[in-house]
Amino acid sequence: MKILLTVLLIATSLALLVMWRRQQALRREAWIRSFEFPHGLFAPLRERHADLSLKDCQLVAHALRQFFLAHLHSGRKYVSMPSQIADELWHEFILHTRNYEVFCRKAFGRFMHHTPAVTLAGGARQSNAGLRRCFWFACRDENINPRQPTRLPLLFAIDAKLKVAGGHVYVADCRGVSRDGATVIHCGGEFSSASHDGGTDGFGDTRSGSSDAGGDSSGSSSDDSGGSSGDSSGCGGGGCGGGGGGD
Repeated sequence: MKILLTVLLIATSLALLVMWRRQQALRREAWIRSFEFPHGLFAPLRERHADLSLKDCQLVAHALRQFFLAHLHSGRKYVSMPSQIADELWHEFILHTRNYEVFCRKAFGRFMHHTPAVTLAGGARQSNAGLRRCFWFACRDENINPRQPTRLPLLFAIDAKLKVAGGHVYVADCRGVSRDGATVIHCGGEFSSASHDGGTDGFGDTRSGSSDAGGDSSGSSSDDSGGSSGDSSGCGGGGCGGGGGGD
């Protein structure tokens, strides 16, 4: 009888632990999606990119949220930043030290360090794995099949969409696309290939909320500009939640 009670106690404890961790993951996801970025966050971005409208900046903020969600959903594993313009906004966010620390603590339980935007490269196994992992979870965020993408998640499409100078240009499928021009084009289909570094580490990771592998590694519910979120077609398949109504 004592053994049975012990087994039941252990099983109940494990079930409660699983439920608690699930609820914690849901709270963290909700925090990332609804966090109000600091006021004025867009101003430096628009100074460097004069052609960006406020709506464009809101789109960039949504792409940055997608990056943070990829980190969370991977189990806080290392994810690489694929977008130049989202990377710039991330850097500006970090400069708002107190806001960023609060955001990271509630989103991830720890600080998420900045790493520059990268593309797949020969021999760069860690950053390649981080990109594959980021692509996998960004695709899942928009219900895209990462193994056979017919379109790109916003985070991987934003640089080309906004015609960012020096940005990273991706297409979902490179078949029939000329890659001999001045613009370097990267292919969504390459993330499932081992051609760059001999492996596909990071691609196909399962969703997890428990890993403590690095991520390189008071807000309130609001949208990017204090108004309503954008439509799905303008956000690569997701709503335009974002932050910091700066102009």
